[in-house]
Amino acid sequence: MKTIATLIFVLFIGVAAQAQDAKVETIEMGIATEITVKEVKTEKNTEVARLYRRSNSQVKKALSFTTKRNASKMA
Repeated sequence: MKTIATLIFVLFIGVAAQAQDAKVETIEMGIATEITVKEVKTEKNTEVARLYRRSNSQVKKALSFTTKRNASKMA
């Protein structure tokens, strides 16, 4: 019964969607013949990100944190 009601509902929605009159108003637009070109000057800024190789650097300390659960357990 539930599947029949669902099928009828879906068909009803589909028929109602197709029954609407879709009136589309068209707008005529001319073709633009003028072309404008804007030149944009960009500055080159070189930024450098550093990763230190020393073992006591702050980046490596932050990336190599350990927790109590990292230790392996004997089964």
